Amino acid sequence: MKVKTILVSQPEPKIENSPYFDLSERQKVKIDFRPFIHVEGVPSKEIRQQKIDLSKFTAIILTSRNAVDHFFRVAEEMRFKVPDSMKYFCQSEAVAYYLQKYVVYRKRKIYVGKRTFTELSPLIKKYKDESFLLPAADKLKAEVPEVLNKLGVNWKEAVFYRTVISDLSDLENVTYDILVFFSPSGIDSLFHNFPDFKQNDTRIAVFGNTTIKAVEAKGLRVDIAAPTPETPSMTMALKKYITAANKK
Repeated sequence: MKVKTILVSQPEPKIENSPYFDLSERQKVKIDFRPFIHVEGVPSKEIRQQKIDLSKFTAIILTSRNAVDHFFRVAEEMRFKVPDSMKYFCQSEAVAYYLQKYVVYRKRKIYVGKRTFTELSPLIKKYKDESFLLPAADKLKAEVPEVLNKLGVNWKEAVFYRTVISDLSDLENVTYDILVFFSPSGIDSLFHNFPDFKQNDTRIAVFGNTTIKAVEAKGLRVDIAAPTPETPSMTMALKKYITAANKK
């Protein structure tokens, strides 16, 4: 079956040269964007109940842009002036770059990993005498505490934000040829909003092994999977599938 419409379960890209826009134009397909989940900040009152005193920490571990936003939000709500001496350990260059929204980059002590949390661990180990705060979501990857505990550093996790299922009721009578998912939470949202969802002819595209498992656990069929050596990005995987499907 040919592909004419795609729903991506994420916010619309803000950059003009997004590969999704290029895909839409070149393949003549309509691509809509709709977050199936969204993030809500935990009030500072609740964070105090987690026995978090920001003044007790000398280093912050930042795993995402959400972590950056909510750390500084909470600091402001608590009227805590983040000292210039604070060290920032960022999981990736993208997170470190985003940090510039809040701090003057060249005047701060910022340490950057390559991509995964494990790749950040040698930098954390190098500064093992620091007191680390990990501002995190309510669902934390198991890898993170495992790595930190193995390093034997002084660290504390605090839930600064939560992943919440979005209301998708307005999509009840709308159908798409392909649904694109990036996390198990997106699949949870699909079935929370539409408990009787049947895949039928809808193709499902997924990114990552945990998302594939979540799709299969619901008895659904994975039609497009990324990353692979041939298609390392979701847009590349979609392009390959659409090119083949629309030729028939």
